[in-house]
Amino acid sequence: MGKKKVIVQTQEEAFKEKEKLESAIAKTSQATTTKRVDRGRVYIGASFNNTIITVTDEAGNALCWASAGGLGFSGPKKATPFAASKVVAAIAEKLKKTGLVNIDVFVTGVGSGRDSAIRSLANQGFTILSIRDVTPIPHNGPRPKKVRRV
Repeated sequence: MGKKKVIVQTQEEAFKEKEKLESAIAKTSQATTTKRVDRGRVYIGASFNNTIITVTDEAGNALCWASAGGLGFSGPKKATPFAASKVVAAIAEKLKKTGLVNIDVFVTGVGSGRDSAIRSLANQGFTILSIRDVTPIPHNGPRPKKVRRV
């Protein structure tokens, strides 16, 4: 087997390691300190494949976000209303410390999770001040492909 090498740590190395640990702890404590927000915006992106929800303050700074895929749903289960309600539950859990109560909801997309997400937001105790559908609609866009002749 051979002999094992014993490494003796000097005081300087121990002091440097202690400083690194203290700075890392300070960074994580700063990251967990959340600011108090009483009004915010909730953006619901409901596509055919997934449901993504982002919560911001009034200035547009993101507070938290979650998606159905991030919660463990895979394949066609990500776009279901059940998955959307679970995403809202995860968002509500993250937002408990911020004290967010009044929200404006912006819905984008045509997925099946959009109505379920709004209902779940109301059931989680949020006061919904307004709901806007901001799904982009083309105003005649590019020229269509030529007609196929058989």
